Amino acid sequence: MKYRVQFDSIPWDSPMQGVRHKVHRVDGRVLRLVEYSTSMPPHGCSKGHVGHIVEGRLEIAFRSGTEVFGPGDGVFIPGGAEHEHRAVPLTPTVTALFVEDD
Repeated sequence: MKYRVQFDSIPWDSPMQGVRHKVHRVDGRVLRLVEYSTSMPPHGCSKGHVGHIVEGRLEIAFRSGTEVFGPGDGVFIPGGAEHEHRAVPLTPTVTALFVEDD
């Protein structure tokens, strides 16, 4: 088992316009380095996210209001329809690191 994740050796993949990521999977867990750009189309998401904003500023709108996340901020969004959210990059790119279930 490798304990170090070398993101430099993982190629970028683009799951949708304006989003690219590098994914490392081990035993049903995922470590995902994500880059959002302002060309990402508006869309809702009900998936849970636990992570850290590395660079840039990201506005996330929830039913209860809007929050702005920046470098050094942690992100903890539970999954489910009641936590549906929509993210909008406020800088040309936003880099985040997420730990997720596969």
